[in-house]
Amino acid sequence: MQRATRKGGHFFFPACYPRSMEQITYPVRINKYLALVGEETRRGADPLVKAGLVLINGKRAEPGQWVNEGDRVEVKRKAPKRYAYFAYNKPFGIITHSPQEGERDIKQVTRKSAMPPDVFPLGRLDKNSHGLIILTNDGRITDRLLHPSYEHEKEYVVKVQNKLQGNFKRVMERGVDIEGYVTKPCTVKVLDDHTFSIRLTEGKKHQIRRMVVALKNDVANLKRTRIMNVELGRLAPGASRPIEGEELATFLRSLGF
Repeated sequence: MQRATRKGGHFFFPACYPRSMEQITYPVRINKYLALVGEETRRGADPLVKAGLVLINGKRAEPGQWVNEGDRVEVKRKAPKRYAYFAYNKPFGIITHSPQEGERDIKQVTRKSAMPPDVFPLGRLDKNSHGLIILTNDGRITDRLLHPSYEHEKEYVVKVQNKLQGNFKRVMERGVDIEGYVTKPCTVKVLDDHTFSIRLTEGKKHQIRRMVVALKNDVANLKRTRIMNVELGRLAPGASRPIEGEELATFLRSLGF
């Protein structure tokens, strides 16, 4: 695989196989191309293009322009982007993305924090759930973390409304039919009559809630406590901490970086 090269303060990205599970099908829009080769997220690529910092075959790229196989893509940066990673404890009631009228999302509530303004949430945690979510400005790792084929482990603590049935652990662990889809095997630990922890390697929409409903119960509280090796720990609701040192090295190494 060819890698980006630096020359005269610029970074060049040959139109080649990307650092992503998704192979490039040409032609491809410039913002998607930059996301696939790990230079930016699609959203983050648009301002670079508009600012004239992206060239295709030596000419200034236009928003929405197509990249063809064999094209030479140039991003005019004086230095590589500095990536940042944070563990954030999303409070109950906060939206991860795209808030509706009267709602607040993570970007809004963290605007005055010490985190860089270009960080974004990796994945989702629904409004009625709380706990760990990773914030970063590193678009390279989005696919590596979220694509279902990688099967990275996440852990949750769940409280239900009614007493857990005696066969709850066994049925949950072997897989539950949620509207025609049978969930993959998981690991469940019953903590008390109404509480259990669950470790998953997949993340269908509202999966845990739907699994609990399928077993004739309802979720009263759902908290994510771990993503891979990154743990929520004692992080207070609404607080964040940098992911760094050996914790970061292990996290990135597990993602293939």
